[in-house]
Amino acid sequence: MRDRASRAGKRRPYRSAALALMPMYAFTLAFVFGPLVYMLALSVMHRGGGASGSWGVTPGFTPRAYLRIFEPVYLSIFAHSLRLALLSTALVTVIGYPFGYFMARLDKKWRGRVMFLLIVPFWTSSLMRLYGWIIILRAGGVIETALGRMGMLSESLRLLYTYPAVVAGMVYVLVPFMIYAVFSSAEKLDRAHVEAARDLGASAPRAFLTISFRLTMPGVLSGVILTFIPSMGLYFIADILGGNKVVLVGSLIQEQLMKAHDWPFAAALSVALTVLTSALLYAYRRLTKSDKLEGIV
Repeated sequence: MRDRASRAGKRRPYRSAALALMPMYAFTLAFVFGPLVYMLALSVMHRGGGASGSWGVTPGFTPRAYLRIFEPVYLSIFAHSLRLALLSTALVTVIGYPFGYFMARLDKKWRGRVMFLLIVPFWTSSLMRLYGWIIILRAGGVIETALGRMGMLSESLRLLYTYPAVVAGMVYVLVPFMIYAVFSSAEKLDRAHVEAARDLGASAPRAFLTISFRLTMPGVLSGVILTFIPSMGLYFIADILGGNKVVLVGSLIQEQLMKAHDWPFAAALSVALTVLTSALLYAYRRLTKSDKLEGIV
């Protein structure tokens, strides 16, 4: 009897925990896995019959939408989006890592002030902030006016609606995520390890590369995930600062939904983008294991 009572007592906490987790499981099934399954089902259906601009799908299995992805024009868009995401992520890392690292070394008062300044832009819509970049980059804007007054400009600059303008917008929107990711790792860094390396004769750059950089690598990888994945689909930045001259996968999906009304192809593009980002997340999980991190530096 005592054994049964003890086993029953042990089961109660597990049952309570399972009941407490049920809302989270239900939410995940309804709003995460449900839309993914629906998107996958749409991607293998036929486009809606009737006129070329008709909405919806018709039942039936066909891989046509996935085969279209391998057409040269769509592969080039994927490659272009990937290059832009890699370039933006590299620039965000170069700018955000030293910012987050040295912010973690500030005293509490100045650290709070700097974090406040980083948070303030998020109080404004990202669209409004991007329209501010139009004022800066346009012909006769802030940059062109400043360079002209300094005598460094002989002709009009064409910064707006260019590839560099889109990259600048991507970096501006995403760099705070890298800063906070690096900051969270650098804040936990034990400075005693760095001091021990210096006492043993290591130079400041060598101590940073072998100790500080290695121990903050999980933060860097988290920042890469937080910046690379959104940069593949932030089509509104390309639309606003690129003037429809820079087409990303997100722009293509929007066009297929709102203009072409080709739901299966839009769903197939979304599935392909999900698979690509999932592969990156898997690589991130592999790299963040301790045995993998040892060989990075």
